[in-house]
Amino acid sequence: MIEEAAKIIAHSRFLIAFTGAGVSAESGIPTFRGRGGLWENYRIEEVATPEAFRRDPNLVWAFYKMRMKIMKDAKPNNAHLVLAELEKMGILRAVITQNIDNLHKEAGNQHIVELHGDIYRVKCTRCDYMEDLLESGKLEDFLKEKNLPKCPECASLLRPDVVWFGEPLPQEALQKAFKLAERADVCLVVGTSAQVFPAAYVPYTVKDNGGSVIEVNTKESGITPIADVFLRGKAGEVMQSLLVKVKRYLESEKC
Repeated sequence: MIEEAAKIIAHSRFLIAFTGAGVSAESGIPTFRGRGGLWENYRIEEVATPEAFRRDPNLVWAFYKMRMKIMKDAKPNNAHLVLAELEKMGILRAVITQNIDNLHKEAGNQHIVELHGDIYRVKCTRCDYMEDLLESGKLEDFLKEKNLPKCPECASLLRPDVVWFGEPLPQEALQKAFKLAERADVCLVVGTSAQVFPAAYVPYTVKDNGGSVIEVNTKESGITPIADVFLRGKAGEVMQSLLVKVKRYLESEKC
C-alpha cells in the first residue's frame, strides 16, 4: 500500500495535505478524542465555547494557558518534517491544518492554511487588536500573569484566537482551503478523525473533483471510506517511510 501511495504522490501535479491532531501526537501534544484525549478530562461546553468564556473566562484561560505550556515545549516530529520536505521538493503545494500548535510553521512549511486559528495569538473581544505572543516575545510573561489578559488599546478582555465550538471558521481561511481542494489532484490526510465540519469537507472536495485521497492514521476515520490508500500507523513513522519511497520512485524514473 505504501508503494501505491508513493507512486500517487510522485505523479501528483497539485498535492495538498490536510492535517489534524494526530500529526502532532508524537510531539507530545494530546489529541482530542479517544484514549488519553483532552475531552476525557475536560468538557467541551466548559472550556471551548463562547458561552463558556462568557460564563467563566478564568477557567477557559486556565485551560488554554495549560495547552500553551505543553505546546511551547513541543518540537516538530517526522510527520511535520516530511511535509516540509515535500514542500521544498516542489511536490506539496499547501498544508491545510485543523491544528493550532504552530508546528507546521516551525518545521519549515511556508504555505499553511490554519482553519482553527493559532493558540499563540490573542485578540480583543471588542476592538480589532490582535497579537502573536511568539512573534512579540511576550509568551513567557503572558503565561506567568495571573490576572485575566486585557487589551492594551481598549482594556477589554482578550481571548485566544482559536475557533471554539459553535463558532464559524474564518471565512478567508475556509475559502482558501476549498480553492486549494478544488485544484488538488491528491489530498494527503494525516492524523484527523474527520469529525469536525466544515473543515472535514476538504478531502471530500478533492475526491468529488476526481482527485485521490491518501490517509495516514492510527485507526479508521470518517475519511477512510473515500480513501484510495489507507496507511495505518503513527504519523511520524508512516510519513518517514513514505518520503523514502517517494524519493526512490522519483530517482527510478530519472534512470
